[in-house]
Amino acid sequence: SLDQIGPFGTTVEDVEAVYKIISGHDPLDSTSLPNDLRKTAISPLKKIIGVPASFIARPGIDKEVLENFNVTIEKLKASGHTIKEIEVNQLEKALSVYYILMFAEVSSNLARYDGIRYGLSHPGETSIRSYFESRTNGFGPEVRRRILLGTYVLSSGYYDAYYNKANLVRDMLKKEFARVFTDVDVIATPTSPIPAFLIGEKSSDPLAMYLADIFTVPVNIVGVPAISVPSGKTSSGLPLGIQFIAPHMREDMLFTYGAEVERLY
Repeated sequence: SLDQIGPFGTTVEDVEAVYKIISGHDPLDSTSLPNDLRKTAISPLKKIIGVPASFIARPGIDKEVLENFNVTIEKLKASGHTIKEIEVNQLEKALSVYYILMFAEVSSNLARYDGIRYGLSHPGETSIRSYFESRTNGFGPEVRRRILLGTYVLSSGYYDAYYNKANLVRDMLKKEFARVFTDVDVIATPTSPIPAFLIGEKSSDPLAMYLADIFTVPVNIVGVPAISVPSGKTSSGLPLGIQFIAPHMREDMLFTYGAEVERLY
């Protein structure tokens, strides 16, 4: 339920061109929204950007990331946009909700890869041994970690405590985002709390890797569109980005605001 398609492009215009090709109803795709449910009238921009300031200025965010975000917001303000501080009460729980739901879905979805019906088949002395060895050799350490954690949160005695509660908070987040979008065009956050890290740098610390998703996972939980646009670089030359989150069916806002940040940089 957290999967979504997302094109990459050199410019916002490139991404918009690809979006126009892949959007629309596909009768052979059950996850594709029928055209009669799509908004026919597009309301004009309010030119109001919502910023969850207390959520962004958090312990652990890199100093240069925060400075770059604030500078970008000031540039947008100077170009005629209104910046409105917003509160999304359940946003702090988004990362926890995401990883509970994602682990559970990974565990359930990958159960089919048993070496008999699907996936790598690794012969063993017994059928159960073959099952164990096929899954051990067929999945890497991170996938195995996610399967184990997902199986745990779905197990008897923990299902209600973790999975059901995560779904309840997910619904609360959807309602809060819907409320916020009645007052603002988009929500702006940094794309990541830290600059890019070296390949393998955090392999031994999966929790640190998971925390790097804190600004982007709410989008997947709520199911709304978002875009990440380059917004400069760190003093050492690492790229930085700003993320805009829009209401359902308002990708046009993302392209408008994304193109504006491109002009600023």
